[in-house]
Amino acid sequence: MKNSFVAALLLAAFAITFNVNSQEIYFPERYATWKTAKNGQFKFDKAALKKAVDYAKSNEYSGSRDLRVAILEGFKREPFHQILGPTKKRGGPAGLIMKNGYVLASWGDTQRVDMTFSVTKSFLSTVAGLAEDHGLINDTKDKVGDYIWDGTFDGEHNSKITWEHLLQQNSDWSGELWGGKDWADRPPSKGGLDDWKYRTLNEPGTVMEYNDVRVNVLAYSLTHVWRKPVPMVLKEEVMDKIGATTSWRWFGYENAWTVIDGIKMKSVTGGGHSGAGLFISTEDMARFGILFLNNGKWQDEQIISEDWIKKATMPSVPNVNYGYMWWLNLQGDRHWDSVPEHVFYAAGFGGNFIVVDQKSGLVIVTRWLEPSKIGEFVKQVYGAF
Repeated sequence: MKNSFVAALLLAAFAITFNVNSQEIYFPERYATWKTAKNGQFKFDKAALKKAVDYAKSNEYSGSRDLRVAILEGFKREPFHQILGPTKKRGGPAGLIMKNGYVLASWGDTQRVDMTFSVTKSFLSTVAGLAEDHGLINDTKDKVGDYIWDGTFDGEHNSKITWEHLLQQNSDWSGELWGGKDWADRPPSKGGLDDWKYRTLNEPGTVMEYNDVRVNVLAYSLTHVWRKPVPMVLKEEVMDKIGATTSWRWFGYENAWTVIDGIKMKSVTGGGHSGAGLFISTEDMARFGILFLNNGKWQDEQIISEDWIKKATMPSVPNVNYGYMWWLNLQGDRHWDSVPEHVFYAAGFGGNFIVVDQKSGLVIVTRWLEPSKIGEFVKQVYGAF
């Protein structure tokens, strides 16, 4: 009897501890002024954190602020590359460092809407997760051809591709979409057109290759599974629920139209490789980061399942640093020294990042930081703690 009573007390204590911890996270209301941490609320070295912020501010992305110019310069070696969707001149360095949702430091214009490039992929991955949560996709290990029967996944090779292969960017899908040829996107440093075009295809799931054409194939497939535009799904299922502003936009290429149930709708891109992708503010990116910090729960509502976030942040077989379009800080080619291995992050061209540490409560967002400096910057942030 005594042991039962003690056990009940312990269970109650654990339950109280869990509730208190969950309540410690601050969830900002839409258009509210974000709360800054009070003096003494968290233990950190203010001078060291300021040094990290100064480092981010003094290491601006070296590419042109005219992102049309930066894109064309960045991908000039790709055959047939051209701008196919909207672009926007960017602002200067900006960012937020938060603990449990409270702002510890900010710099630049955090409300300015800018292109975010491949950070878009982590949002696209989330739309796939919602499709699984809602039962529209039974399992990410299912073959996509069982859902999309219009020829996109026909053939001996493409018919093997699963949702997981597309999410982990190891499908080696072969074909053309919206004028983009898969083999012309980030081709190898060696060889020529014939070598790239007539290459031997890798078995799906064995080799990761960063490739926006194949990511756009995922966006196209999800559009057909949801039977409505992907931005509408993100707005209704995520962004409205986390209090994001109405300023963000998700664009597709000018010619990227499909017809579903007799309705013509845009199929968006998973990045800004040829223009388009997600245009969003630093603060709305931070909200998305806080959602993942709290395992998909915003206040009392479970928006994304914990199971999905666990799957999305599991390392893939061919690349230990990549999950379902989230980068992982495990030991590998993309590991940041002196930063915990459980950290995961979204990353985009030009130095756009959303860094999430569920154990310490940290969320870091940067805009227009020289990409080669991100590891040192995050290391300095952790050094402040």
